[in-house]
Parts: sequence; C-alpha cells; structure tokens
Amino acid sequence: MPKPDRLIESSDFPELGFVEREATPEPAMKLGIQLHLAGLSLSDTVSVLAGLGVERCRTTVHNWIQKADLQPTEGYNPNYVAIDETVIRVNDQRYWLFAAVDPDTNRLLHVRLFPTRTQALTEMFLAELREKHLVDDAIFLVDGAPWLQAACHRHSLRFQHVTHGNRNAVERVFKELKRRTEAFANHFRHAQPQTAETWLQAFAVCFNQLI
Repeated sequence: MPKPDRLIESSDFPELGFVEREATPEPAMKLGIQLHLAGLSLSDTVSVLAGLGVERCRTTVHNWIQKADLQPTEGYNPNYVAIDETVIRVNDQRYWLFAAVDPDTNRLLHVRLFPTRTQALTEMFLAELREKHLVDDAIFLVDGAPWLQAACHRHSLRFQHVTHGNRNAVERVFKELKRRTEAFANHFRHAQPQTAETWLQAFAVCFNQLI
C-alpha cells in the first residue's frame, strides 16, 4: 500500500473538473480517490480523511471517483502492446474486461468493459486504442484467442502469439486488479456496468501513477 505522503506529493494526478461544485478541498478529494484506488476500502479511506479533518461518508468518496471520469493518459508510443481480457462480475453477471498494457513499462494504455467477447468488440477496442495512442508500428502480443488475432489482422496490426515473457505484463496487471476487486466482495454489487467501467478506468490512472 503506497504511503499517503507519496500520493499527496504526486504532481501528475489529473485535475478534477467538478471541484467547483464541491465543498471539499480538491487536495482532499484527490487523496481520497487515490487512497481508495490504491487499496484502501471506502470505510478506511473515510477514516484517513477524518483524521485530516475532512468528514465525509463512503458514498461521497465513491461519487468523487464517478464524477472525476478519469482516463489513462493518451499519446504513448510503445514498441509492444500486450492485450488480453478477463472476467469481471457486476451484480453476479459476467462481463469481460479488455486491457492493453505496454510491457516495457507495465503501463495500462486502455481498458474497457464489455458484456461479452466477440471479434467485433475486440475490433472496437483496438480502434479506440489506436485513437488514443501511437500503436500502428507496435507489435501486439496476444494469446491463441482467435478473436484477438483476427481483430489485429483486420486493423493491419502486427502481432505475435506469445504465452510467456513480455505478455506476462498484462497478467500481472489483471492479478493486481482482481486483488483489488476481490478484496471487497460487494464492490460491484448494486452497480451499473458503466459505474464499474468508470471505476476500472480510474484504477488504471492510479495504477499507472504508482508503477
């Protein structure tokens, strides 16, 4: 768990565009968002804020994350991109989290949550990734999933079938993400899929900040 002072001193955390409508000082909101995404439960996050003189409830911290609408920084030019998907449960329903990772830095480049996994959705994911980052010259590291390989081919992206090595970067990210979501079994209960996706994208921002 990162130390609070490291989070407070971080200068690359995005500005919060909704602060003019909030009574809480922006540094306190940033700290609350970062603490929760870095590993604290909502209750523990509220306790830390209370120790700093900021009395807020768990719902308020949750709402800060939703309102912030954080997205991973765009414009990277990686040499390799590892892509994969994993199952995330929202209200006991299976959803597929697609992620693209730069294995040289472990940086999450793009994340999306879909109700299923198909070649069409994979192509959509890659199209969004290409809009956000300079990946046309990168080599994509994929497993044997035919929809991943077919989508890369459709976008004329170079890819390699890799099961170990650099592709393990995305597996490490998924492991940490599942540690966070499974630590609080009810995290995505009574939530809409869009709410879960917003949290996952905010997690990507915080993860990139702390690697």
